[in-house]
Amino acid sequence: PNWVDEARRFAPSLNPLLYAEGDRETIVAEAGPFDLVVVSYGLMTRETERFCSRTWQTLVLDEAQAIKNYQTKRFQAVTEIPAEFRLATTGTPIENNLDELWTLFHFLNPGLLGGRDLFTKRFSNPIENGSDPRARARLRDTVKPFILRRLKSEVLHELPPRTEITLRVEMEKEEKALYESLRRKAAERFENDKEKKDTLAVLAELMKLRRLCCHPDLVVPNAEVEASKLEAFKELVEELLENGHKALVFSQFVDVLGILRTHLDRMGVSYQYLDGGTSSKERAKRVAEFQAGEGDLFLISLKAGGTGLNLTAADFVIHYDPWWNPAVEDQASDRAYRMGQTRPVTVYRLVAKGTIEEKIVELHRSKRDLASSLLEGTDTETRLDSEQLVALLQGSDGA
Repeated sequence: PNWVDEARRFAPSLNPLLYAEGDRETIVAEAGPFDLVVVSYGLMTRETERFCSRTWQTLVLDEAQAIKNYQTKRFQAVTEIPAEFRLATTGTPIENNLDELWTLFHFLNPGLLGGRDLFTKRFSNPIENGSDPRARARLRDTVKPFILRRLKSEVLHELPPRTEITLRVEMEKEEKALYESLRRKAAERFENDKEKKDTLAVLAELMKLRRLCCHPDLVVPNAEVEASKLEAFKELVEELLENGHKALVFSQFVDVLGILRTHLDRMGVSYQYLDGGTSSKERAKRVAEFQAGEGDLFLISLKAGGTGLNLTAADFVIHYDPWWNPAVEDQASDRAYRMGQTRPVTVYRLVAKGTIEEKIVELHRSKRDLASSLLEGTDTETRLDSEQLVALLQGSDGA
């Protein structure tokens, strides 16, 4: 729905058609000059055959990182649709590793980077292990003619200032003891070299620690341990509302949003809510209501609402928990910091002091310009291996 609204606003000569309403078969069959068919990735994947029944003049993938996994039906579907011109727009062309860039270019310009195995051999492995210093430059020179990169600061000069604040929250004594107990237990488990290689097992332990930082009850039900971050969040919300501000609140965990909703209800705070289970129609309705002034906060799950929304009614953004890749967080923050925003925007990141969350924020320095390592030649790591993940479980004393 956001694409339809924006097309009507900025390109009135186009006729946007939302492929979720009416006779969908007719929409595809009869689409002509100036018609813009807007379809979700999910519907496109389920009805690929219909979209393949004709050749399109232009095929645009918005938030193109959605096809980053070459093994998915979504990726296979979009590469089958006939089109004379293809364009991919994304703020995160590389979220985790260089293989995702190959996937995008296989859609855009098949063959440019060779087959996937050849790409891995010529570029991914040498760049990631540092065995060929020239591999990065060769890849950058190959893709550069096909990339138009624009930073927000370059194209939206009228935007007001944006401030980012990391709010480090000190855990209470019992909460810290519980965290340390789980961390030490996990660290001891992976002292064995064989166990270290099980990346999924390491990630599972890291996930427990991250969730405990959000609220102890998520890991140890009925722990009766105070959640320091929740208290800090409530204080921040009270301060913002007293000063007449509206805020977007992001978390990657839906059950965390559930806890926040319970406490906001007790506080008498009005809010809108959106997660992966919110229908497209309801999503558009809640966005419109928030923009019209209904609700002081908008609680949003990071994956479901980190893109495709205009929420300029808010001038504050709160990230309740940090995500591995800061580019994803930045895209979420940009729901408020975008064209149409007239007030300064402040972004708060709540981080539990002395925990895995602080280490994730430290990783942001190397991860923030993951794409820039290719586009501008700066040095940065491209993925974390199991050894690096295990290192995140270590305490400041190395235990």
